[in-house]
Amino acid sequence: MTNPFSRIVKPLDASQPEKKFFSLNHLDDPRYERLPFSIRVLLEAAVRNCDGFLVKKDDVENILNWNAMQHKAIEVPFKPSRVILQDFTGVPAVVDFAAMRDAVKILGGDPEKINPICPADLVIDHSIQVDFNRRPDSLQKNQDLEFERNKERFEFLKWGSQAFQNMRIIPPGSGIVHQVNLEYLARVVFDQKGYYYPDSVVGTDSHTTMINGLGVLGWGVGGIEAEAVMLGQPISMVLPEVIGYKLTGNPQPLVTSTDIVLTVTKNLRQVGVVGKFVEFFGPGVTHLSIADRATISNMCPEYGATAAFFPVDEVSIQYLVQTGRDEEKIKYIRKYLQAAGMFRDFSNTSQDPDFTQIVELDLQTVMPCCSGPKRPQDKVEVSEMKKDFETCLGAKQGFKGFQIAPEHHSNRVKFVYNDKEFELAHGSVVIAAITSCTNTSNPSVMLGAGLLAKKAVEAGLTVKPYVKTSLSPGSGVVTYYLRESGVMPYLAQLGFDVVGYGCMTCIGNSGPLPESVVEAITQGDLVAVGILSGNRNFEGRVHPNTRANYLASPPLVIAYAIAGTIRIDFEKEPLGVNAEGKKVFLKDIWPLREEIQAVERQYVIPGMFKEVYQKIETVNKSWNALEVPSDTLYAWNPKSTYIKSPPFFEKLTLELQSPESVVDAYVLLNLGDSVTTDHISPAGNIARNSPAARYLTNRGLTPREFNSYGSRRGNDAVMARGTFANIRLLNKFLSKQAPQTIHFPSGETLDVFDASERYQQAGHSLIVLAGKEYGSGSSRDWAAKGPFLLGIKAVLAESYERIHRSNLVGMGVIPLQYLPGEDAESLGLTGWERYTIIIPEELVPRMNVQIKLDTGKTFQAVMRFDTDVELTYFQNGGILNYMIRKMAS
Repeated sequence: MTNPFSRIVKPLDASQPEKKFFSLNHLDDPRYERLPFSIRVLLEAAVRNCDGFLVKKDDVENILNWNAMQHKAIEVPFKPSRVILQDFTGVPAVVDFAAMRDAVKILGGDPEKINPICPADLVIDHSIQVDFNRRPDSLQKNQDLEFERNKERFEFLKWGSQAFQNMRIIPPGSGIVHQVNLEYLARVVFDQKGYYYPDSVVGTDSHTTMINGLGVLGWGVGGIEAEAVMLGQPISMVLPEVIGYKLTGNPQPLVTSTDIVLTVTKNLRQVGVVGKFVEFFGPGVTHLSIADRATISNMCPEYGATAAFFPVDEVSIQYLVQTGRDEEKIKYIRKYLQAAGMFRDFSNTSQDPDFTQIVELDLQTVMPCCSGPKRPQDKVEVSEMKKDFETCLGAKQGFKGFQIAPEHHSNRVKFVYNDKEFELAHGSVVIAAITSCTNTSNPSVMLGAGLLAKKAVEAGLTVKPYVKTSLSPGSGVVTYYLRESGVMPYLAQLGFDVVGYGCMTCIGNSGPLPESVVEAITQGDLVAVGILSGNRNFEGRVHPNTRANYLASPPLVIAYAIAGTIRIDFEKEPLGVNAEGKKVFLKDIWPLREEIQAVERQYVIPGMFKEVYQKIETVNKSWNALEVPSDTLYAWNPKSTYIKSPPFFEKLTLELQSPESVVDAYVLLNLGDSVTTDHISPAGNIARNSPAARYLTNRGLTPREFNSYGSRRGNDAVMARGTFANIRLLNKFLSKQAPQTIHFPSGETLDVFDASERYQQAGHSLIVLAGKEYGSGSSRDWAAKGPFLLGIKAVLAESYERIHRSNLVGMGVIPLQYLPGEDAESLGLTGWERYTIIIPEELVPRMNVQIKLDTGKTFQAVMRFDTDVELTYFQNGGILNYMIRKMAS
């Protein structure tokens, strides 16, 4: 059918009648101008893509009627303008595409149909580790090792970039996906096939939300869901509530954007914004640069919202100029957004739309702070850090406790490093990393760190040599302006040399600590500290030997590295004593905001961005030298330990099989609250005593060749064995943290994979019991694929993180949720029971299902298939099966 809204198609410029847009103002509907700006993006996409099938006229009406519909859990479709991927999640996506081509061919279809329809960019940024640091050749050595470890993966990705249309690969060594997206990939407005329309994006990384800081609506989805979007399917989403976050005031001179985002994170966690959009407005927004806004939007997953949107305004346009975007494009971006009613003037209160709820923050009240020691929402003001850490030491094991006996709080262990004796204690800093797109995208905090380093060196301060320091910028532009402004030598002198362009420490690619440091930590059972300018500090994520990890601004990372401990009150205690015996305090070397801004104005210029990004796809010589076949179907190598055809489609037929009840399932794991995707599917190092290590050893690999779980996501055999392999996993069946469980038929304590294998060999189904916020953290499709391969049919939890629940749905695993007011404790569940989940023939979204135990007890839970589309996926055994049947029929 023709688009029923073709009547509102207008030329943007009378001199170019062939360039058109859907003019939402010509809907002549007063409801439009009351819509939040983020909802206007959803509306435009629905109007433009309205075909009566995937997007219906009723969907447009529901979005337009947002004010009345926002509380009714109304399902609406959304077709984003593009998809973005990083290599940890991108490799399994390309593996799935290659396997889907094989499956479509086997079922008699045309494998060429499996091809991205929606534009996709894949940035390789997750593979590089901090193996070398504090040496001039660290960058080259780490990049060489990255290629040595990942050559097979990179060859596969390069094949994918040639075999699949509409897929661009940004080679390794270019930067971090979200910073490259912000500085280069973002269009803000698309000009395609004669139409202008808003840029919007979904990505296979939860911090895709960073791009909202530039006025591009975007959020993270599971890799499985992203694949469907790439194949032209809309995302099915519940029309969200929109929290208006009003900013007033001006930040204090000593406050950084990191302090602001950590304050916002704690604030919005308390408000409760899971599954909602947050949209920023108010006069305070004008005091925030795009880099500041992007930092706030980046940490959106940490406060739980779907998106954290800053509409495009004059500051956004200035940023496009600063980052070297094409002048003609900038002209039509402004003109289109103004014509479409999507250009914001934050000082004009008459533009303020309706919101579900309004929350206010006076930026003047924000104080310097960190977050930790185990969660990003646990903000601690810098003035309270010493006291807070010492309280955590003795507190009960938990998010704010390590349960160290009082008599051991003063434990100290001497050790030798590079022929010199040093001492570690609880709170000693052993990792200090300026890392992550959250902060390295922001010139103000990066130059602030550089200026602080300069003043520290001039004051005679140093960083102890055993502290693993590193600087991993999100793009080459950062190195450019740090070098041009003259601060790079001072950063290097303190140990903050550039070690690579990628996520590195922020995602757990922190590399090894010196053996003598690890031995000292182990000997004293010390709570050692990692301090990083990242966005996540969950247990076991940064490094296995740093039990406490704090998020901080880049200048504070350097300050704590110099101090060597988190147990310092900067207001009363000196950072250090120089060679002349003079005490140097943090206030003596902390740069003022005006000082930083002056350097930024002089050195962060458009020419830098143009020079770096015009050669981004060709600058990596190792990538250019890779030779790969150009076949339509991938030639799987049975000897490969990186790339393997997954077993997801082995039994797939064109005919639908009715979903069956889950009968007499054992509980594989009984878990508590805030189990993250890092607990479920770790991304970091492969422990030498793990099932994955045994598999790789049997394939002839040495521990040095294991690489990380994240790098092996193209191999289901490794990833299934790595599921629930986090050493910090706390399973209620055991009395300690360990990646193990009890195999009930035998009573043995086994690694989780080994127990699962025994259950499956005996024909038993499995489920998982969990508490609140199950699956929080990074969007990680293997956190759903892995449990599927372990034979887990359902998860019963108190609540779910949004992306993880949709990933479970995508794999055909049933997400069950306790009824309000109920949980495992109130129902008397121990996990030792066997569970039968009755799946009725007639299914409706969010229906209650009956669960029977072998004890005779019966109760109900909500089956969290939230939309009709999700039920369709479940009935097909998952979203990929659905797509294959669709393409093959």
